[in-house]
Amino acid sequence: MKLAKFSIGTGDRFSHQGIAQLRATIKANQAGLDISPVWNKSNREHQIVHSHPADVRKEADAAVAALGFKGKYFVDADHINMSTVAPFVETADFFTLDVASFIGKPSPEADVQAFINGCEPYMGSLSIPGIAQPLNVTKGLLEDIAHKFLAATTQAAEIYTYLVEKKGVGNFITEVSMDEVESPQTPIDLLFILKMLADKGVPAQTIAPKFTGRFNKGVDYKGDVAQFAKEFEEDVLVIDYAIKTFGLPAELKLSIHSGSDKFSIYPVMAEVIKKYDKGLHLKTAGTTWLEEVIGLAVAGGEALEVAKTIYINALGRMDELCAPYADVIEIDKEQLPSVEEVKGWSSEKYANTLRHIPGHPDYNPNFRQLIHVGYKVASELGSTYTDLLEKYADIVGACVEENIYDRHFKRLFNL
Repeated sequence: MKLAKFSIGTGDRFSHQGIAQLRATIKANQAGLDISPVWNKSNREHQIVHSHPADVRKEADAAVAALGFKGKYFVDADHINMSTVAPFVETADFFTLDVASFIGKPSPEADVQAFINGCEPYMGSLSIPGIAQPLNVTKGLLEDIAHKFLAATTQAAEIYTYLVEKKGVGNFITEVSMDEVESPQTPIDLLFILKMLADKGVPAQTIAPKFTGRFNKGVDYKGDVAQFAKEFEEDVLVIDYAIKTFGLPAELKLSIHSGSDKFSIYPVMAEVIKKYDKGLHLKTAGTTWLEEVIGLAVAGGEALEVAKTIYINALGRMDELCAPYADVIEIDKEQLPSVEEVKGWSSEKYANTLRHIPGHPDYNPNFRQLIHVGYKVASELGSTYTDLLEKYADIVGACVEENIYDRHFKRLFNL
């Protein structure tokens, strides 16, 4: 099973927007691309909205059947580990192995030494084609990398082995995720992480490192764009070298987690993947939920009132809702509108405040991030919320499709 050159993680909290998401992908493919949609949903999201992994497979299959989609598509068990993987085995064919919590955990010294010994051919001045300065690979550097990442890659191998036992070799896509941590991984870190995975027989087709800068949920990149550009390009070159040197799958590519809405770095990524003719996996999970709320606001009446209720309740439970996402959100409480202010908003004002259009006078990234983590509030509304999604499906679906195609695909692929 091989992933296409380009793939898009289209998460859907409430499993109502599969067709709208797929319409955007089909539209992009009709413009000359070959993008595989990957419906992804994490164990945490399933728990919050009381859904089951099988629901994602049903949504994906139904959307593909409804639109007659003939391309590759996948269902991703997003951010799973050994304690959460089992319920996803039957219906997922893409597994994001989240091993970030194992970074820095100790490994047996014999394993550390074995890794260092295996890296002897790469010690000294190591030239990576395309990277101007050779990498200075010392024993001390390798020891540091081993102590930091060996346990994480061992955990990835353990999960992968379990999946092979359950699903068989070649019957699923493997992604390795190390992004939800404080410190970024450098290109040289990435190189030897990939060697560890190769040594352990983990055929990763995508890898999600932690990049420099902030990848906050649903809002633009925050950081030094020039530094990101250098890092991203070097990571692409490192992956190319690792494929050829370590025998990793030719499809291996970078995965950008929380990649939705990182508009300021989309041109950088577009330039690099075009320059080297490389692929990319982009996860846009939470933006579909945000577009649902925007669509309800646009619909007006009872739907607008529910959109307001979601914000008002989320504001009162801000600490609770933000806690699971502490590493990937930054909300300035002073910039959040008051309850009374939001109660008086029109459909247009609410939608413009939430919709991510940089430079729009109403857009508020703090408001947007709070709604982003507030889907638990909508879940607790139950059918009050989902019935409105069905009643206003045309309006909501149009928002979802426009967001993925116009604000993401167009920017990322220069359509």
